[in-house]
Amino acid sequence: VGDSVEIGANSTVDRGGSRDTEIGEGTKIDNLVQIAHNVRIGRHCVIMAQVGIAGTVTVEDGVLLAGQAGLADHLTVGRGARIAAQSGVIGDVPRGATVSGYPARDHRAVLRQSAALARLTPLVTDIERIVQRDE
Repeated sequence: VGDSVEIGANSTVDRGGSRDTEIGEGTKIDNLVQIAHNVRIGRHCVIMAQVGIAGTVTVEDGVLLAGQAGLADHLTVGRGARIAAQSGVIGDVPRGATVSGYPARDHRAVLRQSAALARLTPLVTDIERIVQRDE
């Protein structure tokens, strides 16, 4: 655990097995966070409440993990990446990326998909009216 690291209440940092579990200097960890074995967290990261990080994950410098995000094992989150709340990360996240959803993917794509889904109900209603009219 590096200098100026803060770890909130009821957070767990598991001891490493094949390598040490490391938390870089200046990293802030909120309450109720699980950090599994062999995890490497870089410098000046922010990890919000109820985040779960599975074994042998690498979180590079300056990463933000929002509340209730989950990271699957054996992946890398690139420097400066941002993981939105309640995201499920199942693969590597590129440097500087912002991801959300499950599975976590580009945040802008998730927003576009959500907007399209909101427009879907009126379209289905229109199609149903057309079908009924033609019957």
